[in-house]
Parts: sequence; structure tokens; C-alpha cells
Amino acid sequence: MSQSIVERTIGKLVTDEQFRIQFFANPAAATWEAGLPLSPVELEALFTLSVAAVARFSRSLDPRISRLCPPHTARLGAAASDAQTDSTTQCSTDAPRTEPSRDRG
Repeated sequence: MSQSIVERTIGKLVTDEQFRIQFFANPAAATWEAGLPLSPVELEALFTLSVAAVARFSRSLDPRISRLCPPHTARLGAAASDAQTDSTTQCSTDAPRTEPSRDRG
């Protein structure tokens, strides 16, 4: 386990909207593709973060240090109306968003 990789992942979760969407859809694939080798324990710990809380914190950051999805790619629809999903963090993505039934907000 590497604390620095965990910290880099948290930083990327709050500053990179597309990565955040990909991570909460498939944490293992998203972190692997981003070059962030996390252990299964670290992945599970980060996956239990509240999606809404991460998105709220991200919105509180200065926009100059965040990567947001362009407005024209924001997708609304079934996922946006899901109570567990924060619709302001939805970018178009090929991977469907799936979440466990536990409360993540």
C-alpha cells in the first residue's frame, strides 16, 4: 500500500470530473488506466467515499485547478435522476454508471 498513490487518487477524484465518473463506475479499471496502482483494500476504502461529498468538494475548488466536463457533454437522464447520483458530475462516457445499493450520498 502506498499512501502517496492514495493521495494522488483522491486529488484526481476531486480535480478530474471524467476520472471521478469512471472511478465510481469501475474503480479498478479507472485507477489502472490512470497509472494509479492501488491495492484491493485501498480501492474498497476509496470506493466507499460519498459520490455527492466528493462532487461537492470538487465544486468548492478554484476552477483553475479542476478539469470539468465541457457543458455540451453533460448528460442528463436516468442516472441524473438517481438519488445516489449527483447530476452535476455527469459527463458523457462509454461506461455505464453502476453503484452498489448502499447509501453513497
